[in-house]
Amino acid sequence: MGNRRRYRKKADQFVVAVQLDLDTDGFIYRKWGADQRCQQGDWVVDNDGDHYTVDGEVFARTYRKISPGTYVKTTPIWAEVASKSGQVPTKEGASHYQAGDYLVSNNEDGTDAYCISAAKFESMYELDE
Repeated sequence: MGNRRRYRKKADQFVVAVQLDLDTDGFIYRKWGADQRCQQGDWVVDNDGDHYTVDGEVFARTYRKISPGTYVKTTPIWAEVASKSGQVPTKEGASHYQAGDYLVSNNEDGTDAYCISAAKFESMYELDE
């Protein structure tokens, strides 16, 4: 990531989430053009109708509970617009993106990465300067 900038989730953006806190081997599902893996302790998230899982440790570090089942992302992210199509490895699997989508990471060094369509990203995030 070369032109990465720091962003924050907009104040009115929240997710509904449930932790997969069961005695389970987890499950595999298909999203973002690849198989994703959910394991015990991960979170199943509904982000305004977009459903996916988040690694348990990442969720605990980046989200705060605001009411039962409702959470807000409290940590900044770093993102830039992709100049060409490709894929990025994620903790759950891989995520495919198109030119114009945002390449996002929870860490300033570009690790813990994922991607989001431009329209979705711009509705959820704002520059954090």
